[in-house]
Amino acid sequence: MNSLGGSGNPFFFLISFDKTMSLVSPMADLDPCIRFKINEHRFEAHDHVSLPFLEKFEKDPFSIEEYTERFNRVKARIEYGDSYLVNLTFPTPIDTNLSLRHIYGLAQAKYKLLMPDNFVVFSPECFVKIADGHIYSYPMKGTIDAGIENAEQLLLEDEKELAEHYTIVDLIRNDLGMVADRIELTKFRYLDTIRANDKTLLQTSSEIRGRLPLDYASRLGNMLDTLLPAGSISGAPKKETLDIIREAEKDPRGFYTGVFGFFDGKNMDSAVAIRYIEEKENQLLYRSGGGITAMSTAGQEYNELIDKIYVPTGRKHLDS
Repeated sequence: MNSLGGSGNPFFFLISFDKTMSLVSPMADLDPCIRFKINEHRFEAHDHVSLPFLEKFEKDPFSIEEYTERFNRVKARIEYGDSYLVNLTFPTPIDTNLSLRHIYGLAQAKYKLLMPDNFVVFSPECFVKIADGHIYSYPMKGTIDAGIENAEQLLLEDEKELAEHYTIVDLIRNDLGMVADRIELTKFRYLDTIRANDKTLLQTSSEIRGRLPLDYASRLGNMLDTLLPAGSISGAPKKETLDIIREAEKDPRGFYTGVFGFFDGKNMDSAVAIRYIEEKENQLLYRSGGGITAMSTAGQEYNELIDKIYVPTGRKHLDS
């Protein structure tokens, strides 16, 4: 990444949650079977696939009892003082008439990625964006079903969600301070509306900005190595929290909650790999999770995890 960035060579990158796996490819050499959309940047083969309607999307979540057991394990570590915020995730089997390719084509999201026969991502969350010599991050914390009465007010006034948001904003400010200076919180807890296949969700985000050194392009690899894993899907403090995640979660996350992005020769945009469906042994697994704090309750967090299992189709049929 340092070499490609320093020479102004456009490239795509994908990095796993624990940074043990990665793909970095100049655009001229990128596998044509891969597809991505990173805001206005697209790499999509025009194969004229006709996409079916979303006719079936059934969730088979693990039990609240199983979730509570792992939740209690995390909560005990928080109460002991090992962490302030832990992102706890689970895989949920889903049954749908759509393939990974179909899901990629139908999903409406700022950031999308298809790794054929492996996984698909349709993420609403930016990791970091670089433009005009500045680096930006948009931590997203706090979710509610928009159909609930007074949903916006309930979300903005929820003490647990506010505390979680403050924690992640502080973490991201500190992270950006390791690669940039003049760190500013430019927007705090603004609302995003996300349309799922069966409901509409509200989520809160903030914007943080820093100024990069003039030679930042030749340091892109080092910068991402410093910033990863993303604070919004790990927790704080990061080192101790990663130990808790390894103990509490069943399986390694792999590329789930990693990052993917595109460098155009000057600027960069990237996403956190959430809203993630993987294919394992002919079974589709939807990975989702949420942030646990001292004020969290197992029932509330379990429901939020289930709420995040959706495909934001917008229109249910289109050709791609």
